[in-house]
Amino acid sequence: MAEAIRIAGAADAPAVLDLLRAAYQPLREMGIRFTAVTADLDLVRRTVERHTTFLLERDGEAAATVSVRFPWPMGEGHLASYPFLHWFAVAPNLKRQGVGSALLRHVENGFLRDQVKAPAVYLATAMRHPWLRGIYERRGYQAFHRQPSSRGEEMVFLRKILLPEIYRDLEVAELRRSDPDGLALVQAGAA
Repeated sequence: MAEAIRIAGAADAPAVLDLLRAAYQPLREMGIRFTAVTADLDLVRRTVERHTTFLLERDGEAAATVSVRFPWPMGEGHLASYPFLHWFAVAPNLKRQGVGSALLRHVENGFLRDQVKAPAVYLATAMRHPWLRGIYERRGYQAFHRQPSSRGEEMVFLRKILLPEIYRDLEVAELRRSDPDGLALVQAGAA
């Protein structure tokens, strides 16, 4: 079995859409209406063109995908100033074979931590989803926020710190910007 991870291009949009439809079928049946559940080919093409979308292929076939949404595109609401993982999907026949873990490891460590130097990454899932939150928590993600999606689904946002020292320095800098008197820093012991 030959596996390769690469960044998807516009020509890959049909394969990404097929993968999303197959992987998100259980969510469709649960009535969870993520954009990945309802996406059409046009939306997938725009996502692949606008965001860094990774594709893991096994023997030349699309096996897993995830998009990295950076916090700088205008017009997109970002909760945090870190990359956001979006549309993570694994082919149903390849689940529990390490394919998704291999792709996430590559994106989190090889790309975001080692190349981009992102101090953290975050993602979101539905509060009522029976297994995704646990999967992400076992990968080192921690919940930090809850809010309803634009479609009314209660969401939990989870963050994973990739570069702890840089993350800590940025966290202190953010506190200084939002609390110029330093009261929160003194309380946190970071002053």
